[in-house]
Amino acid sequence: MENQYQLQWFPGHMSKTRRMIKDNLKLVDVVIELVDARIPLSSRNPETDRITASKPRILVLNKADIADRAATDKWLKYFGGLGLTAVAADSRSGKGLRKSLDGAIETVLRDKFLRDEKRGIQRHAVKMMVIGIPNVGKSSFINRLSGRAAAKTGDRPGITQTKQWIKIAGKYELLDTPGILWPKFESEDVARKIAFTGGIKDEILDVEDLAYELLGYLKENYFESLKTVYKLDGNADKYELLELIGRKRGCVVSGGEIDTFRAANIVLNDFRAANLGNITLEIPEN
Repeated sequence: MENQYQLQWFPGHMSKTRRMIKDNLKLVDVVIELVDARIPLSSRNPETDRITASKPRILVLNKADIADRAATDKWLKYFGGLGLTAVAADSRSGKGLRKSLDGAIETVLRDKFLRDEKRGIQRHAVKMMVIGIPNVGKSSFINRLSGRAAAKTGDRPGITQTKQWIKIAGKYELLDTPGILWPKFESEDVARKIAFTGGIKDEILDVEDLAYELLGYLKENYFESLKTVYKLDGNADKYELLELIGRKRGCVVSGGEIDTFRAANIVLNDFRAANLGNITLEIPEN
């Protein structure tokens, strides 16, 4: 099972996106880096620091509404300790999003605003580049800020294909870019977590193995949620759990066997849709 996560791939459109980001950095004032609040570290592209160089940056922990709030607070403190300006965001409801972003922009661009003011330069619309790996919710984030369907959305990677400028109430101009992964996943754990959240297409990895590993983590950390949603009892291991869930959800084929492939898809889809509750898959101390 280990080798399936040692992916070495870099599709042409991702190489093109990396060049696009580099070429357009000079056009923006600040970079908005979106990560998934459920996997804040694993969903950070390790190449981002190098690609964006010294450009001011705001780290947005998106999908905070479906992450464990206590864990998100720990991550905000963790990134703050690294000198990064980080905010949590709920792009589905938009609650507090604009206020948080306004405050973060005032923080990271304070020196620029003061210099411009001393020179008599009138403040213009802040130009921002939005970057992140596939499926961290960039399009939903942009649409919530703009108040319209300015960017395509979908619960799968690869929706945004080209860059696009989006104006927001005369105050901001956003440059949306396609999601970009990195050339090779060195860590099995990172690849698996990105796959759990839908950042890697299910066709690439074995969904049954993914479901087993996800259930193993949930059993250890969020077992009450599993018991409530799937009406489970007892102390089964991760392999037995998938079969029990399959039986509960009617994934029974001829002979009484459980269709574990179908059951695995149910578990993964329930997690991605937050049907299992607010869950975070990694915390700073680990």
